[in-house]
Amino acid sequence: MKKQLLPILLFTAVTAGAQNMPASYESLVKAELPKVIEWRRYFHQNPELSNREFNTSKKIAEHLKQLGIETRIVAGTGVVGVLKGGRPGAVVGLRADIDGLPVTERNALPFKSTATAEYNGQKVGVMHACGHDSHIAMLMGTAEVLSKMKADLPGTVVFLFQPAEEGPPANEEGGAPLMIKEGAMDNPKIDAVFGIHIESFGDNGSIYYKPEAFMASSDWFTIKVKGKQSHGADPWKGIDPIVVSSNIIQNLQTIVSRQMDLTQAPVIITVGKISAGVRPNIIPEEAVMEGTIRTLDSKMQKEVHERIRNTVKNIAEVYGATAEVTIDTKTLVTYNDPKLVERSLPSLQKAAGSAHVVPYHWVTGAEDFSFYGTRAPSFFFYLGARNPTLKMEDAPAHHTPDFYIDDSKLDVGIKAFCQLVFDFKK
Repeated sequence: MKKQLLPILLFTAVTAGAQNMPASYESLVKAELPKVIEWRRYFHQNPELSNREFNTSKKIAEHLKQLGIETRIVAGTGVVGVLKGGRPGAVVGLRADIDGLPVTERNALPFKSTATAEYNGQKVGVMHACGHDSHIAMLMGTAEVLSKMKADLPGTVVFLFQPAEEGPPANEEGGAPLMIKEGAMDNPKIDAVFGIHIESFGDNGSIYYKPEAFMASSDWFTIKVKGKQSHGADPWKGIDPIVVSSNIIQNLQTIVSRQMDLTQAPVIITVGKISAGVRPNIIPEEAVMEGTIRTLDSKMQKEVHERIRNTVKNIAEVYGATAEVTIDTKTLVTYNDPKLVERSLPSLQKAAGSAHVVPYHWVTGAEDFSFYGTRAPSFFFYLGARNPTLKMEDAPAHHTPDFYIDDSKLDVGIKAFCQLVFDFKK
């Protein structure tokens, strides 16, 4: 009985403190959807790589300024808009990422991307292969709808259009850490921050969420194994770093399968690249491995780092080699504040319908939205956008040339953001 009663009491408490939406709200959102779809397709056709989102940033800033929203540029190509409502209330942050990926699109669309750019010294195709184009469009639409309800708007809304979520180029700062460093959450100080990510596998128009740990931390590692070079015909005269590396790779997987408590949270260690040698008949002096670590618990993250360093050091020593491990943290665990999630569910249910707000599982993908959660309570959720003609298993994956979303229900994202703003109380 208590489990059934809690949501009812919670809904009553939240809605009692919430501001009522203006009567024009539904018609404003309905009128906004065609614009949002048009913007989404424009950005899809004109993607830009991380920290190079110059035209994207310009178009966003121009839109916010036309709406009378206080606008400033941060983190190079990031845009922060501040909209002060006509009623007292909290400061709520809404975030959208704006960068594309070095992926060449294969879809046959009238707004297909044919853009190219230089990435790591190579000419590459550029594509919004993770849905950031839709994130931009939904937040631009939200800004327009909220600006038209400014007199009824409680508190202040901070629109965070963030570059370089996919990671800045080598030797550059970027993404959420640089947005925070340059004051995006401090002027004014944000009380809670929300983010939406489109999901190509999810039912179109449905919202998916999980309290507490939702998306994994992402660490990138490099392991350099130094042996002793010799002729391939005389391996006993050298120390083969490739053999050492193969043993390291195998034993890294025992950290996952035999050393970590996977009933607590998932752990993934992946070696995605290994480089060694120049000729098939020469045992090289050095081998280099690169990979990623995914964890959903900060304590487990630290423990995995320690176990990797110990495993690599001990195996190298057994063979008479030496090894160096470098671990670079790219993102933290995306942690959804459980109290904020609980308070926000009625808002999402109003936006999408109760049947379309669905509890979800851990996700081993990563998001630099996680850094905002170190500065304010945060809540990050998914919006499904699968082509209704496709089964879930047939939907193209994110970060692939065939990635595709159905943009017909992006208005659900606008409604979700608007409801969260109107309903939020400090």
